Amino acid sequence: MLGVTLAQAEDPPANLAKLAAHRETETETERNEYTYRQNVTIDELDDHGGARGQYHETRDVIFSPQHDRSEQMVGHPSTNLKNLILTEEDFADIRNIQPLVLTEDRLWNYETKPRGEEVMDDVDCWVLQVRPRQILQGQRFFQGMIWIAKNGYDIVRMEGQAVPQIRSTKSENLFPRFTTVRKPLDGKHWFPVYTYADDTLQFRTGAQRIRLRIGYTNYKRFGAESTLIVK
Repeated sequence: MLGVTLAQAEDPPANLAKLAAHRETETETERNEYTYRQNVTIDELDDHGGARGQYHETRDVIFSPQHDRSEQMVGHPSTNLKNLILTEEDFADIRNIQPLVLTEDRLWNYETKPRGEEVMDDVDCWVLQVRPRQILQGQRFFQGMIWIAKNGYDIVRMEGQAVPQIRSTKSENLFPRFTTVRKPLDGKHWFPVYTYADDTLQFRTGAQRIRLRIGYTNYKRFGAESTLIVK
């Protein structure tokens, strides 16, 4: 009788979330030494998937000669959105939730649960479910799944949503599900290179499909001459 030997599933480390958070802290610290360009495009889509309105902006994250880090708008944002109104929370999510999330100083805010293993972007990964323990007024958190490389505990990909959705009797501020993809641009740390979302937001006034694209390009370490090109 012919037999097939199947690879046994591994158990993730008991402290997987802490190992990932430690590596995420190292990655954030390293990324904070880099300049880069961030392109943001948000499309309002009609019922057939065609663009009805668009917002676009480009920002450079730069350093002064004194090593002070800041953002600089490239040109002027352009918009002809018909229904969507971009809010403070939208831009805070673009800056703080979609690129990096699970550093050691933020880990205590989250409940985490291992969800097995999976090959993601050609990398053997552990899958970790993440959700906030509690949300106080004005706070923004990530809720979703994170793929963590078995070798090195780098975050390879995130899929989820910035929460909470904000609803009141007078207004609604809703946020799409998104995916952020990372690459090992410096050979050591996995930096965000692309965030995208294609989701339908269920407003009381009617459903609105949107498409979000964020590109992180031209990474360059402060004081270095070479630029890391995203491929």
